[in-house]
Amino acid sequence: MERRPLGGRSWPPSRCPADADEIISFLWKVKHFSSGKESAESSTLTPMLRHLTYKIKSTGPITVAEYMKEVLTNPAKGYYVHHDMIGERGDFITSPEISQIFGELLGIWYISEWMATGKNSTFQLVELGPGRGTLTGDILRVFSQLGSVLKNCDISVHLVEVSQKLSEIQALTLTDETVALEHDAESSVYMKGITKSGIPIFWYRSLQDVPQGYSFYLAHEFFDALPVHKLQPKETRNHVEVCPEAGVIIQILSERLEEKGGAALIADYGHDGTKMDTFRGFCGHKLHDVLIAPGTADLTADVDFSYLRRMTQGKVASLGPIQQHNFLKNMGIDVRLKVLLDNSRDATTRQQLIHGYDMLMNPKKMGERFNFFALLPHHRLSSGDTPQSKSLPPPVAGFGELIWK
Repeated sequence: MERRPLGGRSWPPSRCPADADEIISFLWKVKHFSSGKESAESSTLTPMLRHLTYKIKSTGPITVAEYMKEVLTNPAKGYYVHHDMIGERGDFITSPEISQIFGELLGIWYISEWMATGKNSTFQLVELGPGRGTLTGDILRVFSQLGSVLKNCDISVHLVEVSQKLSEIQALTLTDETVALEHDAESSVYMKGITKSGIPIFWYRSLQDVPQGYSFYLAHEFFDALPVHKLQPKETRNHVEVCPEAGVIIQILSERLEEKGGAALIADYGHDGTKMDTFRGFCGHKLHDVLIAPGTADLTADVDFSYLRRMTQGKVASLGPIQQHNFLKNMGIDVRLKVLLDNSRDATTRQQLIHGYDMLMNPKKMGERFNFFALLPHHRLSSGDTPQSKSLPPPVAGFGELIWK
């Protein structure tokens, strides 16, 4: 989920500590906590701050990664677990919330890859961290509109979500209200139902719980929220952020794609192994000190795509990162915008469409800050089954111009 002020985004160096010692120092310097007296800093005394202070006093120093994990996903007090943080009333806004075109083009991408790899009889759509469900909803609308293409395919939707609050919102967005949801807190599938278009949908807390099979994976603004370790090594960069959890997830995806087929599309802001200190917070669409009022603001760090590429361990091919404005241009965003404008007579709707297009494509907004990255089985990019074969695989949509066959 892109963390960005509504009016645009600046990228100053973050004000975060270089190591855990400064976190500990901050936590113990909140005067009113130790004295019991109210102070000007009382607004920073959150349940999460109390939890972290007790934790450090009890068990010793914590790393930046542990701080980030506790603040965001602690089952009792975590920011993601109990907040609806997306949208104008939240702390950040995402591409699917800005324009329907974004999700529609991703829906086209998945159908394009499904067709390019032989139109398998099954199709698992798996989204990691699905936010409010808006993106999956837009993708499913495309699937419905192209029902004649997918009519012989057994489609199912699988959402990996740790937040009870967001899973409830996703269910409202995606499911048929006339069909009761099934809940089972003890099962790996903690909720299931039927989408508005009649497709089975399931919720999980972990990617590992999702059934293996021919699957198409989606991770939109997911990896940036995973905990990072901050290191000062002796290399070309004097400051490095490493996310082991992202590496584990990439390895799982790579193994599944190698064995079962499909594809994974990752969309996030990040870099290809060049940036250094990117850890920062967002609250109310503004940059927020990562140590102030923990649990009330989002924490994020740019994705290192070069690290994700290494973590595939050569089991799958990778494409990108490619900047968002190039990816969407290749997917035909200009054509789709024209169709929507031609079909709309409402001035407000037309203005919203143009504004959304500008937010997605403008290099000074989201156009260059966001990147797309794909994982594909090696045979998807091979030139044929035999060395004598002269047939070339169709280009991968988005990373080249979209071509239908």
